[in-house]
Amino acid sequence: MFQTAFLDLPPLAGIKGAVRLPGSKSISNRVLLLAALCQGRTVLHDLLASDDTRVMLHALRQLGCGVALEGARTVIDGIGGRTDRPRQADLFLGNAGTAMRPLAAALAVLGGDYTLHGVPRMHERPIGDLVDALLALGCDVRYTGQPGFPPLHIGEPKLRLGAPIAVRGDVSSQFLTALLMALPLAAQTRDIAIEVAGELISKPYIAITLHLLARFGVRVERDGWRRFVIPRGAAYRSPGEIHVEADASSASYFIAAGALSACVDGQKGLKIEGVGADSIQGDIRFIEAARTMGARIDSGPNWLQVRRGAWPLKAIDLDCNHIPDAAMTLAMMALYADGPSTLRNIASWRVKETDRIAAIAAQLRKLGAQVEEGADFIRIAPPASPAAWKAAAIRTYDDHRMAMCGSLAAFNPARLPVRIEDPRCVGKTFPDYFETLLAVAEPAAAVPVICIDGPTASGKGTLAGELARRLGYHCLDSGALYRATALAATRAALALDVSCETAIAELARTLPLDFAEGRIRLAGQDVTGALRAEEIGMAASAISTLPAVRRALLALQQGFARLPGLVADGRDMGTVVFPQARLKVFLTASVAERARRRREQLLARGIESKIEDLCADLAARDARDMNRASAPLMPAEDALPLDNSGQTIEQSVAQVLAWWQARQPF
Repeated sequence: MFQTAFLDLPPLAGIKGAVRLPGSKSISNRVLLLAALCQGRTVLHDLLASDDTRVMLHALRQLGCGVALEGARTVIDGIGGRTDRPRQADLFLGNAGTAMRPLAAALAVLGGDYTLHGVPRMHERPIGDLVDALLALGCDVRYTGQPGFPPLHIGEPKLRLGAPIAVRGDVSSQFLTALLMALPLAAQTRDIAIEVAGELISKPYIAITLHLLARFGVRVERDGWRRFVIPRGAAYRSPGEIHVEADASSASYFIAAGALSACVDGQKGLKIEGVGADSIQGDIRFIEAARTMGARIDSGPNWLQVRRGAWPLKAIDLDCNHIPDAAMTLAMMALYADGPSTLRNIASWRVKETDRIAAIAAQLRKLGAQVEEGADFIRIAPPASPAAWKAAAIRTYDDHRMAMCGSLAAFNPARLPVRIEDPRCVGKTFPDYFETLLAVAEPAAAVPVICIDGPTASGKGTLAGELARRLGYHCLDSGALYRATALAATRAALALDVSCETAIAELARTLPLDFAEGRIRLAGQDVTGALRAEEIGMAASAISTLPAVRRALLALQQGFARLPGLVADGRDMGTVVFPQARLKVFLTASVAERARRRREQLLARGIESKIEDLCADLAARDARDMNRASAPLMPAEDALPLDNSGQTIEQSVAQVLAWWQARQPF
């Protein structure tokens, strides 16, 4: 997951290949709680790993459940029927409505001494209608902050099970879901009826709840969407094992990207694995809306295939009550339509992770759209022409769906980049969203590259690595490629001179090198430490003068320019490897300062050295690098000089980031 403060997405032309989606959040947290309320063990397959499920799992552990994570399996040992369960806990539930509301209801029926709280935004999300229903039932639930909102304190109930329990359905379907999941715990001696007041929104999410209740042995009778009856004697029974479908809401972003995608790789489009048109999730009906707008979508068992159909997309006027979360994706697709689109019956957006109607309206305006918003609708007129599009920094409001929707602006016809602020917020439901998107995306322009060139021991590797971390970019240590080639040549007993130039070049061309998590692996073996050896550094300098070796490594280096961008360091990144790089920096430091740094590095490895010897060695290397026949060390004509002799790494990073920001359109 990107851990950067922002992520700059270059313009994207299209997507191709296949993606496998994470498990559904709606299903994951429901089955976690249902498994917890059962007796015995339940094995969950393909559970979503996200912020929301993490807070639920932590809460279940606090409540006495056994929790074991075994790869794609999650094993839950429930508390059903146990008399020794902990009856006191302080539960932090983040911003997870799918944890806060059902847990509050279940614990209110079970009774104990519990405090439920979350992040500040959770304390702004209404829960009063659920609490009112629980109070009418005889539960002991008290607000410890603002009435109508978390945090809550839950005590021991004195249940009154005679009259039907009334709950509003026009604010959030999670209130009804919470009651449906909690009340089987109280239905031992009589039927329990729930009556919905007002229009029930998000009915497909209630359908998910009813389906999963049945999987756990509780079949709820319903009269339309107004009355639900939990039969006397209802009791949870573990299904033993249950598989979690991939998330249909997450599929919407890739369905949209496929619909926006220019023809890439013929007409195959994108295959989405893990969910199909027969999904139990209501948001799968997003397919219908996307087809109405012009997407071409095929479906099979647990898969979808999507590609562009009509272009521009067709404007729509749609009641979105049945797809409240996925409808946000339609708002982004409306930017690419042939006229204004209206999304109706979306009042629930106002009480989600943020006020989504206001939030998405503000961000769409930044991109060049004309937007009208009401209490329960939004109308979007797309930019009038490619020239009317604007490069924008998308504010995400700590809302995962704002970040994922915002990424779709990168397909804009003006080929403008888009900045996603706080991309980390996708961790709520889809931690690897951006990595997944960029793995199948095709850039519409050259991938952004920053080159950091300079002499030995100038600190370019440290600077490049920190820049890459801050920007979420890939990092290329070109010196590591040469050192790895030198190591491979040494192990193959090749002479490091022109006599073995062809053989070394062939080694370089097929170098089985892998960079991951700060480690370097050669043919699967971790060689990070070996590459730092002084003799390997000298060997790398020797082979770097061989033209055939340099040619062999050129294509390998250029292949590191992958989405979303690259920071490359070396001696000829800006002059030879990436001459069209958007920013080139030539990093220097005095010989004395570089010798001091090198001595500190050697001492850290237990190697004694003299400053005067290191100065002489560095001066000799500089002369050799600047006078070699092939790609001599020199700044590119358009490189910005940076002498970091008296700078900290933070100061150097700040300077280069300022230069980079000055080149952005945001």
